[in-house]
Amino acid sequence: MRFASLGSGSKGNSTLIEVGSTRILLDCGFSVKETEKRLLRLGCEPSSIDGVVVTHEHGDHVNGVGRLSRKYKLPVWLTVGTHHASKDTGFEITNFIDPHDAFSINDIHLQAFPVPHDAREPCQFVFSDGSLRLAVLSDLGRETPHVMENLVSLDGLMLECNYDHDMLMTGEYPYSLKQRVSGGLGHLDNRQSEAILKKLDLSKMQHLIGGHVSEKNNLKEYAQSALYRGADCESEWVSMACQEHGFSWREIS
Repeated sequence: MRFASLGSGSKGNSTLIEVGSTRILLDCGFSVKETEKRLLRLGCEPSSIDGVVVTHEHGDHVNGVGRLSRKYKLPVWLTVGTHHASKDTGFEITNFIDPHDAFSINDIHLQAFPVPHDAREPCQFVFSDGSLRLAVLSDLGRETPHVMENLVSLDGLMLECNYDHDMLMTGEYPYSLKQRVSGGLGHLDNRQSEAILKKLDLSKMQHLIGGHVSEKNNLKEYAQSALYRGADCESEWVSMACQEHGFSWREIS
């Protein structure tokens, strides 16, 4: 099992997960041309993708999904609420999921779970090959008991560190946007992500990666420090996903 990021941030998000001969994209917030370029950079032919799983309808997660689906005849998995709220729903094949569903796409087993975010019916996922478990947790305003229940026995975790609270509050965003980002339906800040890690059993963890870092309201160093404090590990053990290059393949074994 391995995973990589095409890019992570407010300008576009997409994560590539591979188990056996199955490859899926989690979200696709980039244009088709940009997605193709980033996939090839990872040594992945776009035609080898088996489908796209969508977390929610915000543009930085879905801007390229419709066109990519039509060009490569890719099935798409998403909730009914996300489908209703999306602008481009002309997918090749549409598969509706419940935000509590467990389902499989060929070799990849997925567990969906709902998250508090200002979208119609958002969810995040745990991916598994049957034994190893990878979670991607982003775009939520706060932890909930249900979220934490799904973050057990993880071998890999990509965790949102969207903003530094002080940078957001003293920055250029208007008051209304500051309230949206920092509210219970917004995004996780560095301190919240650190607190989540402190509550998890990380004894099996092979890869911990910070993601969705704001270019205006955070610094990579702040986010990374929060993660290694939360995980009680050396800083070199924590990686960060960036907007332009995401991160290269990470193997879980």
